[in-house]
Amino acid sequence: MRLPVQLILGAVLFAVFLGAALLSLVWTPHEVTTLNIPAKLSPPGGAYLLGTDHLGRDMLSMLMAGARTSIAVALVAVGIGIVLGVPLGLAAAANRGTLLDEIIMRGNDLVFAFPSLVIAILITAVFGPSALNAILAIGIFNVPVFARVARGAALSIWQQEFILAARVAGKHRALISLEHILPNIANLLVVQGTIQFSLGILAEAGLSYVGLGAQPPTPSWGRMLADAQTFFYGYPRLAILPGLAIVLTVLGLNLMGDGLRDMLDPRLRRSVR
Repeated sequence: MRLPVQLILGAVLFAVFLGAALLSLVWTPHEVTTLNIPAKLSPPGGAYLLGTDHLGRDMLSMLMAGARTSIAVALVAVGIGIVLGVPLGLAAAANRGTLLDEIIMRGNDLVFAFPSLVIAILITAVFGPSALNAILAIGIFNVPVFARVARGAALSIWQQEFILAARVAGKHRALISLEHILPNIANLLVVQGTIQFSLGILAEAGLSYVGLGAQPPTPSWGRMLADAQTFFYGYPRLAILPGLAIVLTVLGLNLMGDGLRDMLDPRLRRSVR
């Protein structure tokens, strides 16, 4: 079976920014925390390929380091959602109609009542703004998402004959969930993970934009957008560059999600001709 075109395109787009993020761990064209006021708002070219911002910082270096921040925050937040949400969803499906199922699902509804921005504001009010608190806010919001997806997919698997055979053989519900249910819903969780990853990058950018995410001097695409808004008419590239980085990264992840869905879902598989 050939790989879907959107999967390849999405993977290439995301790989560019992931590569830039990884490269920024060891090298950037210029130091991102060093201010160079005499060179502020320099146009692209020469020593500064994409120019400098209002503090003289190299835009290319800031974009590379910002990719590291955005991807790391979104990745950890999705990890929190998977680690906590999937077991809850499996437990709810294995105990459908019981008090445990009701508690888990009503708890999910409670979290859904508070968007990630509201959760971030609550966390920030207690602990202060930081990238860690952004991770907590986005991660907490991801938990009910994965719980609902895991429960919905698991419920259909529980009706299958091979699950009935496992129950007749005396297997515990928890063991059935791990050995039979989870492997059969893993493809759906992978697709959902790519979607939540892209939403996590958007959420991190939004939180940083309003000052609730990564704090200076840590670079962030959302913070770059916030700093650029007063210079937009004279120097639009200050906002266009980080905005374009966000759009392309999210687009790449969404294309990957669509491609993975086409490749992993038996109903959507295309045979090689």
